Amino acid sequence: MLRVSRIGCEKRSGATMLEQILSVYGAAAKAKLANPAITGAPEDNIRAPIEELITALAVEAGQQPGWVTLVGESTLSAMGTRPDYAVTVRNALTGFIELKAPGKGADPRKFSDPHDKRQWQKLKSLPNLLYSDGQSFSLWRDGALASQIIHLSGDLHTAGAKLSAPPSLLALLADFLAWTPIAPDSPRKLAEVSARLCRLLRDEVMEGLEAGTQSLTDLAAEWRALLFPQADDAQFADGYAQAVTFGLLMARAQGIPLNQGIAHAALALRDTNTLIGTALRLLTDDPQTQAALNTATSTLTRVLHEVHWPTLSKGRPDAWLYFYEDFLEVYDNALRKKTGSYYTPPEVVEAMVRLTDEALRDPALFGRHEGLAAKDVTICDPATGTGTFLLGVLRKIAATVTEDQGAGAVGPALGAAAHRLIGFELQFGPFAVAQLRLMAEMRALMGAGAGGPGGNLPQPRLFVTDTLGDPYAAQTQFSTMLAPIGNSRREANAIKRSEPITVVIGNPPYKVDAAGQGGWVEQGSPGRPSPMDLWAPLPQWHLGAHAKHLKNLYVFFWRWAAWKVFGSGHAEATGEAEARRPGIVCFITASGFLNGPGFQGMRADLRASCSDIWVIDASPEGHQPAVNSRIFQGVQQEICIVLALRRPDATPGEAARIRYRALPQGHREDKFRALAGLTLTDGWQ
Repeated sequence: MLRVSRIGCEKRSGATMLEQILSVYGAAAKAKLANPAITGAPEDNIRAPIEELITALAVEAGQQPGWVTLVGESTLSAMGTRPDYAVTVRNALTGFIELKAPGKGADPRKFSDPHDKRQWQKLKSLPNLLYSDGQSFSLWRDGALASQIIHLSGDLHTAGAKLSAPPSLLALLADFLAWTPIAPDSPRKLAEVSARLCRLLRDEVMEGLEAGTQSLTDLAAEWRALLFPQADDAQFADGYAQAVTFGLLMARAQGIPLNQGIAHAALALRDTNTLIGTALRLLTDDPQTQAALNTATSTLTRVLHEVHWPTLSKGRPDAWLYFYEDFLEVYDNALRKKTGSYYTPPEVVEAMVRLTDEALRDPALFGRHEGLAAKDVTICDPATGTGTFLLGVLRKIAATVTEDQGAGAVGPALGAAAHRLIGFELQFGPFAVAQLRLMAEMRALMGAGAGGPGGNLPQPRLFVTDTLGDPYAAQTQFSTMLAPIGNSRREANAIKRSEPITVVIGNPPYKVDAAGQGGWVEQGSPGRPSPMDLWAPLPQWHLGAHAKHLKNLYVFFWRWAAWKVFGSGHAEATGEAEARRPGIVCFITASGFLNGPGFQGMRADLRASCSDIWVIDASPEGHQPAVNSRIFQGVQQEICIVLALRRPDATPGEAARIRYRALPQGHREDKFRALAGLTLTDGWQ
């Protein structure tokens, strides 16, 4: 057997090995293309010659015989996202090959066929992709051309054994086969890599649903029954892709390997995170699903297995701070705008948490000396996102305990406090990031060895749920495998329905024209008025044209918080006894409700439900201020921070006292400095 130790250095019958390989390939391709009995797509006619070409060139490029395997996907050729071949080297996924009809070329940027153009937009997320029409070859990494496009000499239809190629073809293939994942060297780069592959997975899920893949269709139905009844196929595909991607990221953050497959990672993850582990297994367990989504899932596991989170984070809990925002920027920047999700600067979170703590401590308001650290204070963020507000609360509790009892008391105090922190989040992606951030923060605050190697730290109660959904909905019975997700939903509804919450704090999503997205808060229970009905303008006010402004997600969250914390409208919406409870709501939201005519009912109810309200105008410049002056640089609406409070000794029927102040005009850093110096007692109108 002839062995080649250097590219093109050995000869047989006067021809280099490369020339001989191309000669054999050319003859085989000509015979296939000229055979009148051959049917099917033109690229299918060159599959066998291409397979033999790649296998032979692989040996010439230094691979051992049998090391390189091309796994064809011809049975799924109707799936526009699926490349023609997955390529493994020594049983490890190395890359993909996409074949095109001879004559189309190997530059996908120049394709004119709509199918080819759509496919390229999806496949460009792959980290190692070889394009070929049999005549030309090109190598792509994350959508970028890795080297020059190689063209063979001679026509594939007619050249036959005279077909030849430059030596650079061998170098191109050697580069393709030598690829191994490079671990991202920063959290931002990890977010970008994960986002590209998550987008590919989302596209594969959508195509599987459109093609009628039964396992995915059934799974989508279960997903809706479990979590989101109103989710359409696109929303399911998005939720699925994020759940899988962030489940794998969570596994790596906990040191769980991915080179043994997703099923192994899911089982290992269930030891420390039942909900994410169960979701990951549920979403990937079926063989038909595995086959339909193999391109994305195999690439995800191959690439993310190389991630070593301690190296990326360098021990800093804040390494996850902007991870999801960076992820969305690459994955689907329009999604952030669509959902109204803008992540709150730490300076704002710190100020809101501090002012809430001050209100709890004030003897004239709540009289809880320990503030947020008090054992009877339960805190909820109803739109948790990546957990920034709950992190701020944890840090405030740690600081209070350190000041009052010393650093040695922090661990036990946080362990006890974790159960009092509640987070509701609609999307699996930010939910997983919130868990990772909170876990890292708990470990940092409680000591490096806290929780042991298994990471069994006390954790806040986080739930994937629709905060605005019906807390009185009947619980469907699910199978044993689905039970953890069903139990999570049941527990979240029980909290919403009956557990008192002292503080609701956060940054609810902003979305106009959100009619139909307010769930139970907007629609109510059958035969009863909805919570939102209480805020609708009365007919005699003649404000019907302005009522549409109430149909905003942030308003729905304000309504939920007023119902949950103060008991506003509880008797009307539920038929249960009236509930007038003390508590605090502290939100940063759009400020249209402060003076818009359509919000008179909302303002009247808040004044009736509360005893004290503080309003901070965070946009004194007005609508569409200079970008560098905005708290949220991507938001042009006017913003305010409002702390609404009902004292335990509040007199029924007494309207709330309103206090107001504006942050300084100018750069956002000036606003942050002003927030840092604010107290509830000085400088208010």
